[in-house]
Amino acid sequence: MEEGKWSVETVKKNKEDKKRLRKEIKVSHTLLRHEGINTVSFPTKKLAVANGGLGNGVSREQLLDVLGRCGHVEALLMPPNKPYAFVTYGTVEDARRCQTSLGGRQLQCQGQTITLYFCFVEKVDYNVYSSAELPPGLKVWEDFVTPEEETGLLESLDWVSLDNDVTAQKSLKHRKVKHYGYEFLYETNNVDIDQLLPGGLPDACDIVLEKCLKENIMNIKPDQLTVNQYQPGQGIPPHVDTHSAFEDTILSLSLGAKTVMDFRHPDGRSVAVLLPRRSLLVMKGECRYLWTHGITPRKLDVVPAVGGQRPGVVTCDPRDLTLSQRDTRTSFTFRKVRHTPCDCAYPSACDSQQPLQDPPGPPLPRSDMDAAHLESRFVHAVYEEIAGHFSGTRHSPWPRVAAFLRSLAPGALLLDAGCGNGKYLGLCPGVFAVGCDRSQSLTQICGERGFQAFTCDALDVPLRSDMCDACISIAVIHHFSTQVRRVSAIKELIRLLKPGGRALISVWALEQEYNKQRSKYLKKTKEENVCPVKDRTATPPPQERSGKGLSLVQNGQTTLSVHTNRTTFSSQDLLVPWHLKGATPKSPEPLAHLTDSVTGPTPGPIFHRYYHVFCEGELEDLCRKVENVTVQSSYYDQGNWCVILEKTDAVASMRGSENELLPSDPLMAAMAK
Repeated sequence: MEEGKWSVETVKKNKEDKKRLRKEIKVSHTLLRHEGINTVSFPTKKLAVANGGLGNGVSREQLLDVLGRCGHVEALLMPPNKPYAFVTYGTVEDARRCQTSLGGRQLQCQGQTITLYFCFVEKVDYNVYSSAELPPGLKVWEDFVTPEEETGLLESLDWVSLDNDVTAQKSLKHRKVKHYGYEFLYETNNVDIDQLLPGGLPDACDIVLEKCLKENIMNIKPDQLTVNQYQPGQGIPPHVDTHSAFEDTILSLSLGAKTVMDFRHPDGRSVAVLLPRRSLLVMKGECRYLWTHGITPRKLDVVPAVGGQRPGVVTCDPRDLTLSQRDTRTSFTFRKVRHTPCDCAYPSACDSQQPLQDPPGPPLPRSDMDAAHLESRFVHAVYEEIAGHFSGTRHSPWPRVAAFLRSLAPGALLLDAGCGNGKYLGLCPGVFAVGCDRSQSLTQICGERGFQAFTCDALDVPLRSDMCDACISIAVIHHFSTQVRRVSAIKELIRLLKPGGRALISVWALEQEYNKQRSKYLKKTKEENVCPVKDRTATPPPQERSGKGLSLVQNGQTTLSVHTNRTTFSSQDLLVPWHLKGATPKSPEPLAHLTDSVTGPTPGPIFHRYYHVFCEGELEDLCRKVENVTVQSSYYDQGNWCVILEKTDAVASMRGSENELLPSDPLMAAMAK
């Protein structure tokens, strides 16, 4: 019995070892594909720790406690916001022991289970994860106020009683806010200089402002104060304080708790800055006028594990970073209201120096030929230009799309029409997935990632009818510029399905807030900014003049306007900007324009993609125009309208030589017309 028991345990252990080995091989490919990290098959003193990173919610202390059980840890590198880490042991034997004994070990982190996997690496380039410099014009003064002064400032606030209140107090979705001196109007991102609030700034602030004047941090006393109170998990979207509203220097005092603020340059550079408790953040010049700043909503921040780091920059030494639990933080932001237009040296970001209106875009198509030309210029050509950058922004599958794919039976044939970089093609290993896209550059990226994909138009997919068990069309049909072409795209998906097959379609929604579900795409918070459309078939009324997001009538034709990113949609047909980072356009056509900046690297070109955003019920109405289709379900998901369709006709509509025998290879069978 003992020998039999030993044999069963041995078999079980061998199965676990094989499973771990398969996982490690998969992890190795993933690290190389997405992060450029080369692993090796022979033991070294260095290991990549997959899933054991700050981006997974694993703290430095927790990981060191586990790794230290296998030997002396010489170094632990935890890059900020990455789902992996690097450990260096004193000996190869210790590293080998870690890989064999800790591989597959599970940790409980922030309420979720994390499984660790280890791969040997020859070297770790610490310079890759070295810190960025602070944005020009930014400075952090640590311990700017004493604990006693902090207490006095916090006690001067009354968040409860509003009797005889001289502030403008609001409860926003992500924080509570008070305004003193002047109210900041979030619907216009500006102040009304004719509406001075009574009482001025609190007396408790005098000691802070006097110190600022004495230290020459600023040379003029602020007259506007915004107080924000953040609970753990709350933040503020990235933004630049409106140029025309405030003068140059902006001060922000952090009280009650520390946090991390993210700064981003238009060219894509980003810096995470630690704002310690009782510190003063000073923003001047380029940092104030050009860089966005914001606080990511989360309950944990990546911070230096010990003191001695250069003030401000979080990423100064990724070999010494850990996680910090957020607490209630209150910020006092002091500004001087501007009474004249801004004449800063950053006209590309300055609202005072922008033209009153954008030049009109192309007209809405009146014929199929017009539509094809519009899509060629403002969809197909643009995706060829931005394919690499676009692919770099598409990583995580949408949960409900992933759930649809996981519901498919093993061996099912799936077509992803408009597959992009193929992020859904490898999601379910048991499903045979094929992708197609109009962009040759994107299908090439799919091939480089090991996926089956080919180039074609979604209106004419070169596959046999009744071939697919399922089809998905994610964020594609809204690029067709007439209703006839949108219906044709749906018909093509249904033609490809077997009877009983299902299709999932998603498109951008006009309603960026629906049933209290708010799209992450938006930066505004006022509910009245959402543009309702009652008549699904009516064309939005023409406006008298062109503005951001508004349509213009020229020579009797409605032209397309350029949408302002991160705002609600004002019309259903529009051009949406794509800011290409660190590149110049390939095409000589006027598809893009370069933004200009007086200092710093030149930001990339801006391309414009055509979109028809769908209002509630419109997608279902289109699907009902297609024969042999049942709408199984429809739903709203983070700014998108989605439907799941089922093909109901038992007699397929065949095309081409359907009666021929299919090749034995599934892909060749699918490609045969």
